Amino acid sequence: MPRQTKDESPSAELLNSIDTVQNVDGDARADSASDTVQNIDGDARANAASDSDVQEQVEVVDVASGSPLPGMKLDESVTIPKATIDILKDQVFGFDTFFVTSHEPYEGGILFKGNLRGVPAKSFEKITTRLQNKFGDEYKVFLLINPEDEKPVAVVVPKQTLEPATGAIPEWAAAAVFGVVTIFTLLLRNVPVLQDNLLSTFDNLELLKDGLSGALVTALIVGVHEIGHILAAKDVGVKLAVPYFVPSWQIGSFGAITRIVNIVRNREDLLKVAAAGPVAGFSLGFVLLLLGFILPPSDGLGLVVDPTVFHESFLLGGLAKLILGDALKEGTQLAINPLVLWAWAGLLINAINSIPAGELDGGRIAFAMWGRKISSRLSSVTIGLLGLSSLFSDVAFYWVVLIFFLQRGPIAPLSEEITEPENNYIGIGVAILFLGLLVCLPYPFPFDPSQLTDFDL
Repeated sequence: MPRQTKDESPSAELLNSIDTVQNVDGDARADSASDTVQNIDGDARANAASDSDVQEQVEVVDVASGSPLPGMKLDESVTIPKATIDILKDQVFGFDTFFVTSHEPYEGGILFKGNLRGVPAKSFEKITTRLQNKFGDEYKVFLLINPEDEKPVAVVVPKQTLEPATGAIPEWAAAAVFGVVTIFTLLLRNVPVLQDNLLSTFDNLELLKDGLSGALVTALIVGVHEIGHILAAKDVGVKLAVPYFVPSWQIGSFGAITRIVNIVRNREDLLKVAAAGPVAGFSLGFVLLLLGFILPPSDGLGLVVDPTVFHESFLLGGLAKLILGDALKEGTQLAINPLVLWAWAGLLINAINSIPAGELDGGRIAFAMWGRKISSRLSSVTIGLLGLSSLFSDVAFYWVVLIFFLQRGPIAPLSEEITEPENNYIGIGVAILFLGLLVCLPYPFPFDPSQLTDFDL
């Protein structure tokens, strides 16, 4: 959140002035309580009425000064009148949900500080129901954590200010262009002859057909990943924009960038949507990887590789050592089913998207599990490590640039950010981050035990 500024309007002085007018001398109060209320001096009543008018004018708070919530752009020409604020304080919030102790202008809305009562999810449901009953769809309420003191706050903004902006170019048109380029790079990635000389690609387009099988396998894993997101989003009522597939000449594709269009209800819903893609993609990729190690090549020859390729991934190297056994020796080439490398490319794409940074799947998973503050720090550390890795890897360099310019966040606020997901969903999220780490980290051990020195043992 942006830094809040305390409301220093003259409301308190006006209220004190009214109290002074109403506290007339003791003789008048002694007659009767009723007479005291009704028979106040005419001039005093006039002054109080005048002060009340001034107060009403002062408390029509102008809140047209920018975006009150991280990752959101709001209309800057909206005001919330005092009468609405009073209803929010007295009739929408309450002792049983969120007891308001103070409120202040918060750029595009009003921020309410106070004490959260009961279970956050249930209290938020009561608040939203009351808000709907009083104002219909005019306002939207958020229950968030104040980054300044780590205490719950409620933010109310006019709903009309949350309408998304439309771009000059339709999303589907831009996504189609990215998709065509990604198909090209998927084919190119599976034709080593063209990869060695990229400039010759357009003179030898007929060779791209040799990469069709590998491109289909990798595209299938990436496609299943995106279908996982779509199905989970539909289940929890989250709207997704058209996915933008990101081309990569190194591994074919970096997956897809998919915006969340509407406001997600809570952290568990965000975790379900963010985790569904990697769960689907990792599951299919892992099965295909195992099949590649077990099944003989369809042409009886296979793809001849150097064992050093298996050192690029801890998961890949560990499975290769477990399944291939003594056949896997340093410096000795061996033939494998090309499905191994095709599936590994799909797993790598899933792993890269599971990095806990920005608005990647991993960044959203980290935010859903641990909250905005911890996930933001983790994201900064991750981007920093990627920056160091980019000194040695062109893939890391490409990816850190994409994250920094397109996906670094912040993640848009959820309706209710206080309630943590259930433990079983947190377990799935941790497993995804851990599996992504196993895919990305190198395998450091030699495949031939005889190459271990006495010192290593």
